[in-house]
Amino acid sequence: MTKPGSFRRHWLALALVPLVAGGSLALWPRAGGAQGAAQGVSGAGAEQHRALFPMCSGAARVTCVVDGDTIWLRGTKIRIADIDTPEVSRPGCEREAVLGRRATERLRELLNAGPFTLLPPPDGRLQDRYGRELRLVRRGSTSLGEVLVREGLAVRWGGPRARWCPA
Repeated sequence: MTKPGSFRRHWLALALVPLVAGGSLALWPRAGGAQGAAQGVSGAGAEQHRALFPMCSGAARVTCVVDGDTIWLRGTKIRIADIDTPEVSRPGCEREAVLGRRATERLRELLNAGPFTLLPPPDGRLQDRYGRELRLVRRGSTSLGEVLVREGLAVRWGGPRARWCPA
């Protein structure tokens, strides 16, 4: 027989086990409550989210940062549509590797700083050729991609291809 009140003391731990086992502590979107959460990240409208983003590692990816322009959010892979960042998986030189790691860490910091909104890109394309969801990431009126551009860790998508390595 369990002691009186023991369930009360352990209910939070029991409730968190599935979330921790899933590899993240992703929370429901702020706007729309459970209805907005059921819509997931693939809906075409603006959705506000808040989650804890670690760096991605291993094969199971739920909510994490892959690199400076790619994240996983609740099991959906998302490419930030308005920027391009240095490669981290196959950099062309040491400078690109260093900038790629800095861009990845900075994106993680920006996402973890508070709620953000995912918006479809202006051109209306919702997926890229690799099947990743395409979204703009904003906090209020600020594009998180533009923050990376201003800090020299990204370039605007659609412009000339960045040369991260010296010629």
